[in-house]
Amino acid sequence: MAEEQECSHSCGSCGVEGCGERTAPSKYTTNAASNVKHVIGVVSGKGGVGKSLVTSLLASELRKKGFNVGILDADVTGPSIPKTFGVTDKLHADETGIYPALTDSGIKVMSVNLMLPKGDMPVAWRGPVVSGIIKQFWDETNWGDVDYMLIDMPPGTSDVFLTVFQMLPVDGIVTVSAPQELVAMIVGKAVNLAHDLDVPVVGLVENMAYFKCDECGKEHHIFGEPQGAAVAEKYGIPAVATLPIDPKFAALCDEGKVEEYDVAGALDDIIAHVEAAKRKETEEKAE
Repeated sequence: MAEEQECSHSCGSCGVEGCGERTAPSKYTTNAASNVKHVIGVVSGKGGVGKSLVTSLLASELRKKGFNVGILDADVTGPSIPKTFGVTDKLHADETGIYPALTDSGIKVMSVNLMLPKGDMPVAWRGPVVSGIIKQFWDETNWGDVDYMLIDMPPGTSDVFLTVFQMLPVDGIVTVSAPQELVAMIVGKAVNLAHDLDVPVVGLVENMAYFKCDECGKEHHIFGEPQGAAVAEKYGIPAVATLPIDPKFAALCDEGKVEEYDVAGALDDIIAHVEAAKRKETEEKAE
């Protein structure tokens, strides 16, 4: 007979069935110095499709439109947001909380890499520790007024996915894919899980969809024909954007100058749906 497990009172990570003391975990709340109005998660079904870069571009475009923007880097074990923005200053705190770093344009950033002595130091943490740092980034940070908080998620549908979407007030997600049919299939996993958690899908960004020749101007589909429109129709995603393979973009990211990249309106449709969702939410509250 198995020995009875002593209650740890940590219901979120407990695997004991039929416990009469089990309670639903309370959602995380921001501190008194924070007013976060709208939260969007940026997700991908797998790694290597440019999710963090899309997060950076969405944040930059929203900032250019005059919004107060924040990025919570939930990709704790593979944080790349500080590098793309050229943010190197370490985080600091006082008795009121932690202060996010600022990009050149004023985007607020919280990332594990801003806490490490060296940028290439590995972060080998188990799920509960990762969830704990995300909680700290949310409720112990002095975010101030933020119109749009973008959460750069780790790839896949792991424990962090559940933590963020169950514990934070996520209004919607933008999912990122590449043109391959395999990747398009994996997009469905993230989309279906979001639906299961009652989180709407705002848009799909198909990254690396084509390469445009400098000489002839023709678009070459190096990874195969784009799948974005078909995937969006299949899963009822309202907005689709395609981004090219652009060496200039890669160079700006390496230089920490992603905010200087011009997407030439490629993300306008997705941003419009993000704004529309916010307006709808505001109207419903007014009623």
